[in-house]
Amino acid sequence: MQDAFKTVEASQVTITELMLPSHSNFSGKIHGGYILSLMDQIAFACASKHSGFYCVTASVHKVDFLNSIDVGELVTLKASVNYVGNSSMVIGIRVESENIRDQYVKHCNSSYFTMVARDENGKSVPIPGLILDSEAKIRRFLRSIKRQEETKIRQEKFKAAKFDVNEAELQILNKYKVKIEL
Repeated sequence: MQDAFKTVEASQVTITELMLPSHSNFSGKIHGGYILSLMDQIAFACASKHSGFYCVTASVHKVDFLNSIDVGELVTLKASVNYVGNSSMVIGIRVESENIRDQYVKHCNSSYFTMVARDENGKSVPIPGLILDSEAKIRRFLRSIKRQEETKIRQEKFKAAKFDVNEAELQILNKYKVKIEL
């Protein structure tokens, strides 16, 4: 039987991996796509651990690469459940890299993956609630709600059928490096 509520700590996941030359681009930095793949894996592990079901990635909210990662560094990814809905969860992920020689640690990325729990037939399933036992956890939960609200507003604002290109929008384009040929 599934727990009605779980603590954040019950499903936290941390992974550390050595960055190899095979993970790098032509300038010796680690491919962003490789880091995104690791982030998706840890989001899956964290969400599945919380829900007790396999989970799929529904969306990724804003990925900013803050610092590059070099070959030979240790990359650590930390994942926690920040928010739960009926079948969905927002997984907060922090990516850090560490230079092995000088032990300097830098923050490389933070992102939020929305994951959905699915049964063996691919149907969404209810998940346990979340126990919030600190101000930081309450803040993360509330920030997830705010991000969801902002996403809904943005999606509504930019629906293709409702977004008309008019003279005012065309004037905005004068500041950009575009050539309009209608």
